[in-house]
Amino acid sequence: MKDGVNGVALGVFVFFFLAVTVLGFLAARWRRSDNEHSLDEWGLGGRSFGTWITWFLLGGDLYTAYTFVAVPAAIYAAGAAGFFAVPYTILVYPLIFTFLPRLWSVSHRHGYVTTSDFVRGRFGSKGLSLAVALTGILATMPYIALQLVGIQAVLDVMGVGGGESTGWFMKDLPLLIAFGVLAAYTYSSGLRAPALIAFVKDTLIYIVIAVAIIYIPIKLGGFDDIFAAAGKKFADTGAGGLTPAPAKQWTYATLALGSALALFMYPHSITATLSSRSREVIRRNTTILPLYSVMLGLLALLGFMAIAAGVKVTNGQLAIPQLFEDMFPDWFTGVAFAAIAIGALVPAAIMSIAAANLFTRNVYKDFIRPDATAAQETRVSKIVSLLVKVGALVFVLTMDKTVAINFQLLGGIWILQTFPALVGGLFTRWFHRWALLAGWAAGMVYGTVAAYGIASPAQKHFGGSAKAIPGIGEIGYIGLTAFVLNVLVTVVLTVVLKAVKAPEGFDETEPEDYTVDAGDPGVQVELPPATAGAGQ
Repeated sequence: MKDGVNGVALGVFVFFFLAVTVLGFLAARWRRSDNEHSLDEWGLGGRSFGTWITWFLLGGDLYTAYTFVAVPAAIYAAGAAGFFAVPYTILVYPLIFTFLPRLWSVSHRHGYVTTSDFVRGRFGSKGLSLAVALTGILATMPYIALQLVGIQAVLDVMGVGGGESTGWFMKDLPLLIAFGVLAAYTYSSGLRAPALIAFVKDTLIYIVIAVAIIYIPIKLGGFDDIFAAAGKKFADTGAGGLTPAPAKQWTYATLALGSALALFMYPHSITATLSSRSREVIRRNTTILPLYSVMLGLLALLGFMAIAAGVKVTNGQLAIPQLFEDMFPDWFTGVAFAAIAIGALVPAAIMSIAAANLFTRNVYKDFIRPDATAAQETRVSKIVSLLVKVGALVFVLTMDKTVAINFQLLGGIWILQTFPALVGGLFTRWFHRWALLAGWAAGMVYGTVAAYGIASPAQKHFGGSAKAIPGIGEIGYIGLTAFVLNVLVTVVLTVVLKAVKAPEGFDETEPEDYTVDAGDPGVQVELPPATAGAGQ
C-alpha cells in the first residue's frame, strides 16, 4: 500500500463524484411529470422507463459495489468457491422471464408500488403483506451497508481519512460526506437520480473491466502465471482451490440456486422492474441482462490476479482496490475507484427508495393512516429513505468490515422466504394466506437461528450461511433449506385450512390482469383502499 494520499487518484475520483452529484440533482428535472407528488413519480420514475434505461437501471441495481469488492475478495480468500455469483446470475434470468412480466402487468393494472401491495391484493391479508414488507426492509439494510463498505474500501486505499490512530470522526468524514450527498439527491430526485447516474456507472465499469482484464495479465505474465500463482497459494494454505473441493460442492450449488431465487425478491429489484413502461420492456431486459454476467465472470478473475500480484491485506474487502492502486497508473486508479464508488451510490439510492416505499404503502398507509393522500405518502417515503440510509450508515460504522458479505447473505436468507407468497401468488390462488404466513415464519426462524449458530475466525455468530442440511447431512445454503421448510409448512397447512374451510380472504385481481400490457384498458389505475373485511 502506498504511503499517504494518492493525490492524482483522489483528484480523478472527486471529479467523477462531483459529476454524478450534479447529475443526481439535475435528474429532478428529467422527464418531470405534472404530478410530482406521488410514489409513482418519486419512487418509480413515473413508470416511464424504456428498454435501455431499464437495462442500465437494473444493471446498476444488481451489479453493485458488492460485485466489484466482495466477489473478487471471496475468490482472493477462498478460491473458486467465490464464483457462485456467476452461475446464480445465469440461473436467474430464465427464472424471472417466467414471472416478472406477470408482476408488471398486475401491478400496473392495480397501481401496485411494492410487492406487498400485490400480496395484500391477491390474498386479502394485511398481515401477510406486513410480513413481506418488514422482511424486505430488514433484508435491504445490510445490502445498503455493503455498498457503503465498498466506498469505504476505496477511501481507505487512497489514504483518505487517516490511519487507525485517527479519531473516528475524521476517519469516517469522507464516508459521511458521500452519504450526505447520496441522501440529498435521492430525496430531491427519487428514482430518476440513480436511473440517470446508472449510465455513467455502467460505462465506467465496462471500461475498467475491459482494461483490467487485458492490462493486468500482461503486467503479471499472462493467465498461465496468474492461475499458477493462485493454485500454489491455495495448495500451500488449503484455504480453497481453483475448483470447489468435493466437500464444498453442495454448498456451492445450493448457494448459487438459493441466491438466484432470492435476487428478484429484493425490493430494489422489483422497484427497478416496475419503473419500466411496458411488459415487453421487462421481457426484452431478461434477454439482454445476461451481458452483465459475462462482465461478472471477468471481474471475478480479479481475485486470482490479486494473488498473483502479491497483494497482502488483512481485510479481504481491500484486495481489489489495492490491486488497482498497485497495477494501474494513478489517473486510471482514480477512474477505477470512481467506478466502485458510483457502483455503490446507484444501488444504495434504489434500495433506500424501495425500502421507504414498503414502509409508506404497507405500514404507514395500511396501519397508521389509511386516508393518506398521494402527497403525504411521497413525503413520508422521502423521510423514511433518509432514515434507512442513516441505519445502514450506523451499521457500517459499528460492524466488523471483514464480515460485511455474511450480513448480506443473511439478508438473502430472509428475503428468500417471501418467494412462495410473491411468485406463488402470481401463478395460483391455491395457497392459503394463513399457511403462507406460517411458512414464512418457519423459514425466518429456522434461517436466523441456523445462521446465528455459525462461527468464523472473525465472529462468534452469523459467521457464514452454510450448515448441514437436515436429513441429507451435506453442507448447504441455509437460505435454501429454510425455503424448503417454508414451502412444506405452507403446503401442509393449506391442505388443512382448506379442509376446515378457513376464510380465504378476498382476491381483488382477475386472471386477465396478469397479461395486460401498456395501452390496454384499465392499466395503471389508482390503488384502492384496503378491502373492507380483509382479514389479518
